[in-house]
Amino acid sequence: MKAELCHKGDFLSTSRHSPHLFESATEFTLQNGIRVAITGPGIISFTPARWEDDTKHIVLSCGIHGNETAPIELCDEWVKNILTEQVEPVHRVLFLFGNLPSMDIAKRFVEENMNRLFCGAHSEGPGLVNAERRRAKQLEEAVSEFFKPAGALRYHYDLHTAIRESKNEKFAVYPYLHGKAHDKEQIAFLSACGVKTILLSQSPTTTFSYYSSVTHQAHAFTVELGKVQPFGHNDMSRFAAARATISALLTQPQLALPCAQDAEIFTVNQVINKQADDFSLHFADDTPNFTGFTKGTLLAEETGARYVAEYDGEAIVFPNANVAVGQRALLTVIPTELDD
Repeated sequence: MKAELCHKGDFLSTSRHSPHLFESATEFTLQNGIRVAITGPGIISFTPARWEDDTKHIVLSCGIHGNETAPIELCDEWVKNILTEQVEPVHRVLFLFGNLPSMDIAKRFVEENMNRLFCGAHSEGPGLVNAERRRAKQLEEAVSEFFKPAGALRYHYDLHTAIRESKNEKFAVYPYLHGKAHDKEQIAFLSACGVKTILLSQSPTTTFSYYSSVTHQAHAFTVELGKVQPFGHNDMSRFAAARATISALLTQPQLALPCAQDAEIFTVNQVINKQADDFSLHFADDTPNFTGFTKGTLLAEETGARYVAEYDGEAIVFPNANVAVGQRALLTVIPTELDD
């Protein structure tokens, strides 16, 4: 298996089609000294032969929703290039290909939205009753093990694509920091990736990026790189900035980043959860993310509740009336600025 992986780098393909081969943890060293550790299907880390206290510890996750294919293809490319020694990372990096079965059926999930199952949510309620819940727990454990070194500089970029078109094609959600300052260098990094819109979350969630942020004090983000497309149908030129900047992050000791003066910052104003089966949105299904509405406009309603825009220009993000009762059906955001 080692020889095959080093020759072709087909870690993702093997994880999807022969996951039993990775049921037992395995480690080996590439000829360039990079140490490889595989702890399960879709879970692979690389450690330079020598690393110091200021070495970055980077998690790149993708496929938490199996139909969000562009990030999966990007991460697959990076893993292949590292395994075949075309790329040599100078920092520790963990790649996580999240929901492997949902990739095979080209859907967001099989039974349950995995990005609502972190921070221990996988074991609450009915408990570990399906594959998505068990996988979320496994991914949490992989991140916790990877982030064990004390004093490590920790980073987690959870890469996604959105269900619908967006007026701001690439954007990132900055998890709630519980009073800590937002990191402007990280916003500059995201801007260099072509992600020039940042949403500041104002409450705890059960997303993967929030888990790494609150549990491990990592710089962590949910990064939306564009719109969902089938495998092989992504225009990869649209991800050139993200590919180049993340590649540089992995292979350069330090990055020279431009000032992110062009970043557009929003704060979450309303988190609207679906509470009844008759929940409905009051705008067209093809309305893009970041479409703004005038104050007082009815955005959604359900039995016992009507949700309206509270500010002129209040914009919608992630609208989805088809989520399960109790889950988020809509965010609204308004412009803001970072504190100096």
